Amino acid sequence: MKELRTQVVIIGAGPAGLLLGHLLQREGIDNIVLERRSREYIEKRVRAGVIEYGIAKLIEDAGAGERMKREGLVHHGVELRFDHTSHRIPLSELADGKPITVYGQQEVVKDLVALRLDSGAPLLFESEVTAVEGLTTDGPCVEVEGVDGKVRISCEFVAGCDGTFGVANKAIPKDVVRRYERTYPFSWLGILAEAAPATEELIYCRHENGFALYSLRSPTLSRLYLGVRPEETLDQWSDERIWDELNTRLATDEMPEINQGPIIERGITAMRSIVVEPMRFGRLLLAGDAAHIVPPTGAKGMNLALADVRELFHALLAQLRSNDPRLIDTYSSTCLERVWRAEEFSTYMTQMLHPNHEDDFENGVQMARLRQAINSREAATVLARNYVDLNSL
Repeated sequence: MKELRTQVVIIGAGPAGLLLGHLLQREGIDNIVLERRSREYIEKRVRAGVIEYGIAKLIEDAGAGERMKREGLVHHGVELRFDHTSHRIPLSELADGKPITVYGQQEVVKDLVALRLDSGAPLLFESEVTAVEGLTTDGPCVEVEGVDGKVRISCEFVAGCDGTFGVANKAIPKDVVRRYERTYPFSWLGILAEAAPATEELIYCRHENGFALYSLRSPTLSRLYLGVRPEETLDQWSDERIWDELNTRLATDEMPEINQGPIIERGITAMRSIVVEPMRFGRLLLAGDAAHIVPPTGAKGMNLALADVRELFHALLAQLRSNDPRLIDTYSSTCLERVWRAEEFSTYMTQMLHPNHEDDFENGVQMARLRQAINSREAATVLARNYVDLNSL
């Protein structure tokens, strides 16, 4: 077995793992990023697209935002649509002039991969972590099986950025970890279509048939979602049915139909919330989906992951440069306070916008929340500030 040594092993080459590796490398902290998938897979994996103001600034300050600034779509508002009528929430007006940026997560990944490879720092694709050991000692190690055989990497810290079902959070003993979870009674059917967007801003729609979201990725690509029952499969949704249902739910007098085009990506995603506590065990620190999942209604997934990285970077830098453990010791509690705020906001948005087909009382409460959001400047301001920059508060 080949033996390697580094300061930090980062498991997972999603946005969190790649940004952490990039920030550490810029400060002279050696690290190795491990990814069990191929480069092609992670660069094509379609995920979130809304980037908060503060997180966009983090990416730019890290030197990874050049293409995002050039190609990202800056939005100053968002629409809430219900009763077949649109109501604009002026996000920037209510949030101290701050906008959001629409730029696909896979594009962030492409940019960070390119930076990593250009730097020459180790990024090992198709490398499966088989063991994480010694986390309560001064010398943890990670065993990996990759295209060139088995490797054992000794290090000072392990950063688990490999998602909910990865190996990192499973390395925390069961008598130490606590997992909070909620599964919602609906899923999202998402499509990426070669169709010019029929809107300049995102549309969140509550319709009696179910939820719909109209997002965009570029002047020629639209990203759209339908709320569906959790037992439904893609086989039940032909292109014709998808477009018919999107038109039904999103229609208004001003926009009776949306632009259509070839569907080039599609998938169904279960809606769930997960929080793993603690986010640190010994020399292991969790970040991103390894520690938490939020329903995408609040647009917090990637933003929350990169906010973890911001904290983790400074904590590791203080420990490895100055032997100062204070930020490492408070990392979990600092992050979890923000994580639960993001869970609260995502739950609020999810419960407000998905009709309940079995509970008319809940539907009445949802409509009251929507009307409050459009009629009360105070309520709209809370929504806007959480949507635009929750992870900087």
